Amino acid sequence: MTGRIRQIALTVEDVERATAFYRDRLGMPHLFSAGRMAFFDCDGVRLMLALPEDEVPAASSILYFATEGIADAHRSLVERGVAFRDEPHVVHRDDKHELWMTFFEDGEGNLHALIEEVPVA
Repeated sequence: MTGRIRQIALTVEDVERATAFYRDRLGMPHLFSAGRMAFFDCDGVRLMLALPEDEVPAASSILYFATEGIADAHRSLVERGVAFRDEPHVVHRDDKHELWMTFFEDGEGNLHALIEEVPVA
């Protein structure tokens, strides 16, 4: 049996540089660091940043960070130095909601996104 996801691991090239990005630019609470790893609280899910275990880095999944007010969140992160690939935009629309996204990189080769579901009036 499985439950909710407790921890997600991301491979990074430089733990100190990645720690600064996630803590200072994204504003994630830094829980602790241990050797080649740094841990953050991502709204109850622990995010582990770690150097690769071997010469071949692991493939990374895109993390989608839920937000309310994607335009404001985007603007705030740009002001903190986060480099986005695009502006917030609608990727899907149906009779109940619009799905908005915008993508950014963490400087360690990982792609992430902000995501918001906006109810249709």
